[in-house]
Amino acid sequence: MGYKVTFLPVDEFGLIDLEELKSAITDNTVLISIMFANNEIGTIADISEIGKITHDNNVLFHTDAAQAVGHIPIDVQKMNIDLMSFSSHKIYGPKGIGALYIRNLMPRVKLDPIMFGGGQERNLRSGTLNVPGIVGFAKAIDIAQKEMEKENIKFKKWTDFMFGRLSEAGAKLNGHPTKRLAHNLNVRFDGIESKAIINSVSKKLAISAGSACTTQMVEPSHVLLALGLNEEQAHSAIRIGCSRFNTGDEIKIAADEIYSCVGSLAKIRI
Repeated sequence: MGYKVTFLPVDEFGLIDLEELKSAITDNTVLISIMFANNEIGTIADISEIGKITHDNNVLFHTDAAQAVGHIPIDVQKMNIDLMSFSSHKIYGPKGIGALYIRNLMPRVKLDPIMFGGGQERNLRSGTLNVPGIVGFAKAIDIAQKEMEKENIKFKKWTDFMFGRLSEAGAKLNGHPTKRLAHNLNVRFDGIESKAIINSVSKKLAISAGSACTTQMVEPSHVLLALGLNEEQAHSAIRIGCSRFNTGDEIKIAADEIYSCVGSLAKIRI
């Protein structure tokens, strides 16, 4: 559409270089956008630092926080977030509803509508409002805020346990070792295809090779390739997500199933 877009690379953990970000900003830069937390590897970006850099340079800051809202604390004021998009179904709310936070002071952000008609949502998005979805979304947010700290302690215990168990089978962690979502675990077993693992455990477990948005694709994950992995390594990765409705026993069963499966596949490979 006539605009120039600059894409920044990430390091082996999925984080951008903040000095590189500063250098990429020009007099014509109007917006910086980044995922708050990555959906595949769980890496959490340095949002506060990025927000400070954007505001120091009088640039607007947008973050896709679909994976972060309800899972980690967010303060749009302290983090200098001007625009933040997030979804209901990522926090156990109803599907088909999302939200966009728009800063209205210091600076006041003004958006042009892309849908026209009745003028709902302050003329930004025309169409009849999804009242049940909105109410359900609000309730999901309320529950997530109350349960967040307790759930993160539980999820970290579970993912640490699973990684410890799977490490015995040769698992390597994808993403940042500490700056990560507590409920997300992305590991790879070099030399063993992720699809083989998924198919082997499919009767008991539902895990994925990457983003749920691209489950039908056979190409290696662009996220994992961006970390510096080669295609073979990217094809050997699985993503495991813990849920509010899981139990400790289920986590142990999942770890044992994957461990056993990888052991069997390794013997076949040899």
